[in-house]
Amino acid sequence: MRLGIFSDVHANIEALSAVMEAFESEAIDEFYCLGDVVGYGASPNECADIVRQVAHTTIVGNHDAAVAGRMDYSYYYEAARHALDFHASLLSEENMSWLRSLPYQHIVNGAGLQLSHGSPLRLEEFEYIFAPEQARECLPIWDELEQLTLIGHSHLCKVFSLRPGEVEELPAGLLEMEEGYKYIASVGSVGQPRDYDNRSSYVVFDTEERTLEFKRVEYDIETAATKIFDSDLERNFGHRLFIGV
Repeated sequence: MRLGIFSDVHANIEALSAVMEAFESEAIDEFYCLGDVVGYGASPNECADIVRQVAHTTIVGNHDAAVAGRMDYSYYYEAARHALDFHASLLSEENMSWLRSLPYQHIVNGAGLQLSHGSPLRLEEFEYIFAPEQARECLPIWDELEQLTLIGHSHLCKVFSLRPGEVEELPAGLLEMEEGYKYIASVGSVGQPRDYDNRSSYVVFDTEERTLEFKRVEYDIETAATKIFDSDLERNFGHRLFIGV
């Protein structure tokens, strides 16, 4: 099967629409979302409606959990807290109920694949993995990991290979998985990339070929940013879209 996997939409309907259009040429059998459907952007309901419709499973992200009242976010900076409160006031009852029901982890049966928003360690704490030393923290549970763990959260495209006592960072391009290794990969962000590439990011995982391919697609940033500027959201959430940070 070919799985289309994406994360960190962050209420950016222009970016999500571009990614869904790009997926049309990929012969995708099932879609999975790794969380943070809401937060930062101007279109939380529109994005939630699409993800609910297309994704076989969606993982709860920290912004989703905050909006749904599943975690304390009082320590977030003021603009982020305001965005979460604003989205909570906008979300339909159906979308709010959906966010409250999302799991912290999902295993794709028979695919050697597990999904979470952040590190597979301490799932409810949403810890980052964007550096080898963070991936190394997963070595004690190497035997428990599926061959591939896909995460979001950092908004960065990253791949780490793991063997007992060893972690190596690999290029985030086309990964051809090898026996004897396990992999943790961060799939980047649909709605708010932060690697100085303002294009939306997503991945395609082929369960038979055992390949993971990173993809990027341009979207209408000006429209997405203008919607933020015209709303009650922090203007910097729009500005940062142009530079991908």
